[in-house]
Amino acid sequence: MSEELVTFFKALADANRVKILGLLSHKPCSVEELAALLDLKPPTVSHHLAKLAQVGLVVARADGYYNVYELNEKALQNRARSLFSQENLAAAVADVDMDAYDRKVIGDYSRKDGSLKTIPAQRKKLEVILRHVVRDFEPHKRYSEKKVNDILGRYHEDTAILRRELVGYGLMKREDGGGNYWRE
Repeated sequence: MSEELVTFFKALADANRVKILGLLSHKPCSVEELAALLDLKPPTVSHHLAKLAQVGLVVARADGYYNVYELNEKALQNRARSLFSQENLAAAVADVDMDAYDRKVIGDYSRKDGSLKTIPAQRKKLEVILRHVVRDFEPHKRYSEKKVNDILGRYHEDTAILRRELVGYGLMKREDGGGNYWRE
């Protein structure tokens, strides 16, 4: 399906093709009409129409000596609905390693022993680090603040920031007034 997406977008990746679709959305036109409207040579317009026809966006019908082209609105709607479905968009990235960014950030901020060189200031990177750190906490198990600090101390000496950010990002919960922490 990703090849179909690429072919579709290649057909639309030319300003003159988009203009042709816009003109055909108003009324059917012959090659000569489109050439005059766009100040292009008829062979150039024919080339663009062939690319658009290849992906089903335009259709031709004979009208006397000329072919008249029109926008295939139903095909456009069906193609857009099909191409941009959740399943097809997900399939387009099926071969992408979705954890590569997280591994890079963790690698950039971690020492060989697993401790953090520094706590990232950038929110997106901080969130990656926090998701990494929270894995050391068992879900639904209650931890005292001292135990949380012991675990977080393996990563960085500023356990208060890590603790506060874990709660702030919703990765851990805390009883009012502190005391007990847990991961859901």
